[in-house]
Amino acid sequence: MGVKVGLISDTHGLLHPQALQALHSCDYLIHGGDIGKPQILDTLREIAPLTVVRGNNDTDDAWAADVPYEAVLRVGALGIYVTHILADVPDTLPRDVGVVVTGHSHKPLQQRRHGVLFINPGSAGPRRFKLPITVGILHIDGADVRGELVELTLD
Repeated sequence: MGVKVGLISDTHGLLHPQALQALHSCDYLIHGGDIGKPQILDTLREIAPLTVVRGNNDTDDAWAADVPYEAVLRVGALGIYVTHILADVPDTLPRDVGVVVTGHSHKPLQQRRHGVLFINPGSAGPRRFKLPITVGILHIDGADVRGELVELTLD
């Protein structure tokens, strides 16, 4: 039986009910930054254990002072490195890191680089330009991981 890790980023103070529905069955959650309000983190913690990083728009908020700029989550033997901005990913990652989660661009994307899955769940907050509103899910089975990007249908 596999583990599901829900990915959400760039909420900018807005948490759509459709995002919560898409993430409701996850075992863990990751917020990739640009949170906007601490209440968003409280709501996500009601679903599953939450790992969160600070985004470039979270810097002026006193509540975000304790939120780190990077984090590593371990699911079994798989390491997941999280930071908001892709350019901030170090050139050398710990050996057990098989996934890198970022946000910032609002563009959902997943690609493999040297055996590591890089995934940006896109933005789950206010629509920016004509980009979709999305979240992501990591499906982990032992050392195998598959990413899924989920476009939310808003009413």
